[in-house]
Amino acid sequence: MTSVPREAETPIGPIGATLCRLVFLAICLPGPVLLVAAVTLDPPRPPADFWGLLAGGVLATFVGVGFGVFGWRVVNRSRRDARRLSAAGVAATAEILAVANHLGGEDPGLELHLRISGPGFATFEADTVRADDPTFVPGAVLAAVVEPADRLFKIA
Repeated sequence: MTSVPREAETPIGPIGATLCRLVFLAICLPGPVLLVAAVTLDPPRPPADFWGLLAGGVLATFVGVGFGVFGWRVVNRSRRDARRLSAAGVAATAEILAVANHLGGEDPGLELHLRISGPGFATFEADTVRADDPTFVPGAVLAAVVEPADRLFKIA
């Protein structure tokens, strides 16, 4: 069974992954700290302060833990993609079929529509966004690595 082609996440090295995980863990902590402070402060605070700390703690917990878990998963996915491509990836070529301006996000660039082919898997088409480069023209060929089982790819 083949899956929808997916471009590998940008690889993060082991030190970068550890630092990112520590930052995401730090993002998770303020909410629970506020909750503990609201419940355990001695002497007890006036009701308005107590409910303010409690509401702030609950809100910060939901937002911080949600963002922290999301970031942690992105780091794990990046590391997993890099391991899979290095273990089972095969060299391939990616022919640029079409180029369009990409205006989304903070860094505008080019959206490339590619036809990726190589040994051990059926040719497929995929899209990727790259920084603006005059060499990206229809017909140009780029080096790629593909994990044939689920069509995970990375453009070199």
